[in-house]
Order: sequence, then structure tokens, then C-alpha cells
Amino acid sequence: MQTKRKILITSALPYANGPLHMGHLLEVIQTDIWSRFLKMQQHECYYVCADDAHGTPIMLHAEKLGISPETLIKQVQADHQADFADFAIGFDNYYSTHSPENQELANLIYQRLQAAGHIVSRTIKQAYDPLKKMFLPDRYVKGECPRCGAVDQYGDNCEACGATYTPTELKNPVSAISGATPEQRDSEHLFFRLSDFAEDLQSWLTQGSVPKEVSNKLREWFEEGLADWNISRDAPYFGFQIPGVNDKYFYVWMDAPIGYLSSFKNLCSKSNLDFDEYWKASSENEVYHFIGKDIINFHALFWPAMLQGADFRKPNAIHVHGFLTIDGQKMSKSRGTFIKARTYLEHLNAEHLRYYFATRLSPRIDDIDLSFDDFTQRVNADLVGKVVNIASRCAGFIKKRFDNRLAATLDKPELLQQLIDAQASIAQNYENREFNRAMRDIMGLADLANQYIDEQQPWVIAKQDGQEQLLHQICSTGINLFRILMLYLKPVLPKTTAQAEAFLNTSDVQWDSLQNNLIDHEIQAYKPLMTRVEKEKVEAMMQQSKDENAAAQATSSQTEIMQSASPIAETINFDDFMKVDLRIAKIIAADHVEGADKLLKLQLDIGNETRQVFAGIKSAYAPEELVGRYTVMVANLAPRKMRFGMSEGMVLAAGPGGKDLWILSPDEGAQAGMRIK
Repeated sequence: MQTKRKILITSALPYANGPLHMGHLLEVIQTDIWSRFLKMQQHECYYVCADDAHGTPIMLHAEKLGISPETLIKQVQADHQADFADFAIGFDNYYSTHSPENQELANLIYQRLQAAGHIVSRTIKQAYDPLKKMFLPDRYVKGECPRCGAVDQYGDNCEACGATYTPTELKNPVSAISGATPEQRDSEHLFFRLSDFAEDLQSWLTQGSVPKEVSNKLREWFEEGLADWNISRDAPYFGFQIPGVNDKYFYVWMDAPIGYLSSFKNLCSKSNLDFDEYWKASSENEVYHFIGKDIINFHALFWPAMLQGADFRKPNAIHVHGFLTIDGQKMSKSRGTFIKARTYLEHLNAEHLRYYFATRLSPRIDDIDLSFDDFTQRVNADLVGKVVNIASRCAGFIKKRFDNRLAATLDKPELLQQLIDAQASIAQNYENREFNRAMRDIMGLADLANQYIDEQQPWVIAKQDGQEQLLHQICSTGINLFRILMLYLKPVLPKTTAQAEAFLNTSDVQWDSLQNNLIDHEIQAYKPLMTRVEKEKVEAMMQQSKDENAAAQATSSQTEIMQSASPIAETINFDDFMKVDLRIAKIIAADHVEGADKLLKLQLDIGNETRQVFAGIKSAYAPEELVGRYTVMVANLAPRKMRFGMSEGMVLAAGPGGKDLWILSPDEGAQAGMRIK
């Protein structure tokens, strides 16, 4: 009998600044499959996560929308949790880093590090936006790369040549927020002395805590010498104020990983669990993080050092996955390959994606490609054509001929045993996160089950006199083969398995119940468990993604145009300006656009014709408020085909965005005339 383990599992915290996308789903699906498998083995296992809810981007986004950061993160968290639930992600607790527990633990860890001498202060020069009156994070300063001269590069690295640098090194820098030229100002900051833990970190990294290739890559940090890490940010900033310091806040990457602890602490308070039993330095329980390879440095260097310095335990291991590409390309809004979780759900089955990811996931850090042609073929061939097909081929005979009752004896017990004997190997693949191997082995067993049914031909035997008992045994054997396969797939397909268990008249099947064949057992009437992936639905999802991304970019572009302090674009001559046909247009009809969060459909009268335009002004106006008003439109902009219809121009408005967008009133429009040229 195996020893029961106590295990805590986490996945990286989604940022509370926008919707979930396919990259988020890859990680949580990988984590959830592992968690569900361990729970099926009846280990005491908890899976916790939270929204990462602090930082400058959230503060600025909320400001743009005209709401408080607290309101924004609550709205986003509700959307995240709805998406996760629909993808059957079985969190034991989902929380937020903007919580009392997280503030308490962030203060505690900081104070322990400070008391032990691991925190130092020093004055540094930073980019300061004189218009917004705030210090700028590196990513909010843009300019020319000091190495290769590439324009429009961020303040920390160049996407053209790969160089890294500081914002002060950028040529012709501008604030990405206001367009102002940043000033260099002194500011005192707090630093975590990462170098104090260099020796312990090097030892920890070679003990199997991270994949070998990660350990090798991180050697570069030690060769260059571990630099002190700035853990503070200046006001204004949305986050937790550092105790004992005026106008300084914890950097988001300081309190974000603490969210693992605070989410679990919140679970402990609700479930009567012992927090220290998992997180004290001497704990023998297991803790695992699942993350993407883009945040390795924070999790494998800064985080374990913080934990050690504050007298908490380090994780047993950090499991790292690669990036997700879509049809061989990076996720891109312009190409429509940036697919939101909710957009997928509007067209396709969530468990199809869970299965496809399982066929591609392994402990390696290789990038994973979501090829929708391969996705369609695999789901249709494996889940529909092999697994579900077994039940549908046998259940009809059991219902019609045997009143939904399985036989008291089964045919081919050696075949059933062959499937049962694969249990240990499949379990080991799940344990090792070799999900791709587990899926391959399970589908190999499904092939054997279908081969058996093909050879026995119950549809032929059903027509023969005196073969009732044999027909009953064959179909009952098929149902039991299906049951074994569904048990093996339960960590991957929890919803479909629940439906299968209802059909089989069993409940909460665990890993150790595999030997219990269903004999002389009543089942329920069979209902289709899964349908094929339709190419048209995949195409509709991809088109919707393109339309959503185009609409978002158009709205973003309009907002940038309306920002009075935005950088001035490259100058044009008068002849270029004369090509733009600006018209005063009367709004004669306005409607909501089903499936669009920001768009309204407008019918515009421009004097000699009527135009249909989709405008991103829903945040500021209800449709009924617009009818009769006048607005300025670009009349000679090329029409754009969108999922919602054809947009025949662009509406212009003034204001900073969000609820503050203004168009002309009826009187103003009448006075302005019908054309601006």
C-alpha cells in the first residue's frame, strides 16, 4: 500500500489586467491534470492560485477606464474564475494578491529579511514623467536602442538586437504614458541582497529543484555575480505600502509570489488546515510550482532566496513549460492567433483542448504548438472515434435487449486484465508529468478495445438465434473496457468522465477501483458524451479572434489619438492632409453589437448617403444616447470587413478614454455643417 502524501501545488498567477488567453490555459491545464491525478490516488493534495493584482499597468488601466483599481481587479477576477470553471480547473482556492493575508505575509517576509540584514537602501537615478508626475517603470520608457539604433524600443531591452540596458541609456527617450521627455531624478530605494544566498541557491538548483537545462542557464547569473534586487517602487503605485517607509510600495514581483502562501493561508482559515505544516522551514510536506519559462529568474532565484531569508521552506521543485504557439506562429493580435479563453469556449469544447494539450505536454521545456488541423484530427480520431465510440457501439444492445443490465459474466477476461495491467505504467507517466506518453498508451488500449468489438461483431450476433448470452457478454465486456479507459482519462476529462460515471451508474471513481468490474450491474440509458470538432467552428473562432483583436487595436488607436499629450506622429504635408475626407455625420441609429465588449453599431447620415460604422465608444455611451447627435467621421477610410459586418469609416471623438469620450451635440453638429476639409 502506497504512502499517502501531503502536497501543495500552485500555478503562476494571471495578471489582473485583462482576459485569460490560450497561454494561461496551457499552464493551468497541465497543473490541474497533475493535481487531479494525485487526488485520484487519494493523496492529500491542494491546488491554489490567485490573481496578481498590483502594479503600474493595473493602476493606469483603471485610470483609463475611469474606475478604481480595486473595481478593475474584482471585475477581472470574476471573469478569470468563470473561464477557469468552464475549463474544469479544480482549484481548491483561488484568491487575490490584494488581500489582507498577502499584505500580512509581505510585511512579515520583508521585516524578517530586514532584521537579518538582507535589505539595504541606496539612491538611484530614475526616469520621471513631468506631466504624469510619476517615476516610470522601465517598460513605460521608449526610445532608440543604444546598441543598434532601433526605434520604439522599451527601456529595459531591445526586441531588434536583444540588448539589455537601463532607461537612462535609451536615445531620445519618451514616456509611453504621456509622450513627455522623461527627466532623470534621484530616488531612494530598498534592495534585497540576493548575493547573500548565492551559495545556497547554487546548491539548491543542482538538487533536482528545476529542470537541468534551467539550472545550466541560471549559471550565467552566478558567473556575472548576483546583483541586489530593487523591491520598492515610488508613489503613485497600486500595491502595498512598505512598512516604516513613506511613499514606497512593494514592487509587484515582491508580493506576487507571496500570493502562493496567502492563497493557501486563506484556504487554511476556511478548511481548518495547518499553514505551518506546509510552509515552515522544516516542513517535510511537498510544495510544487508550475510556471512558464519566461519567469524562471523570479521563481528560481529571487523567490527561494526570499523564502530562505524569511525562514520559510523552499519548494520541492519548479516545473517549467515552454511557450505556446498557434498554428506554428507566436500568439499575435494582428494575425488573430491571440485567442482568448472565452472566445474558444463560445465555439469549441473545453475538454477537447484539455486532451490536446495533454497529448503534447511532457516534463521538457519545449515550446508547444497548437495546430488546429492536428487538434481536429486528434480529438475526432481519439476521443470520438476510439473512446466514446466503444460505449455508443455497445450501449444500444444493452438497453434494447437486456433492459440496461450488464451480464453476470464477461467475455475475454484476459483482454480486460491487459488493460488493467497497464495501470502502473500509466500512473507513472502521470506522476512524471509525461502526459503525452500516458495519452499515447491509453489510445493504444482503446485500439485493442475497438479491435475486440470489430472482431466480435455484436451487430451480426444480434441477428443470430440462440446467441443472446454471447451478445450480452460481448457488449458488457465492451462497456467495462470503456470504463477502464475513462478512469485512465479522468484527470484530463473530468466533465466527460462525470457524464460517463452517470451513464455507468457509478460515482467518484478513484484509481484503486480499477479492479472492480461491473457485472450484473444496471447502467443508465446512453446519451452522446462527445461530438466531433467541426472545421467551421474552428474557422469561426479564429475569425472572431481576428475581429476582436482588430476592434481592440482600433479602440486603442482611437484612444491614443485622443490623448492630448501623446507623442506627435511623423509630420505630413498639406497634400497628405487634403486626402483625408472628414465629414460631420448625423447618428440616425445606434445598437449594441452582440459578442463585442466595446463596440456599438452606428448608422451615419453624411448628407448624400448612409454609412455603417462600428465604433469603440460603448464605455461612454448607451445606444439611445447617441441617436440625433453629430460626430466627425473619416469618410474615405477603406471599408473593413469584421465578424459583425462591414465598417465603412471611422468615428472620431475627444477625451482621455473610458467613460470620458465626447462627440458633438445636435446643436453643435448643425452649426458645424456637413463637411470639414
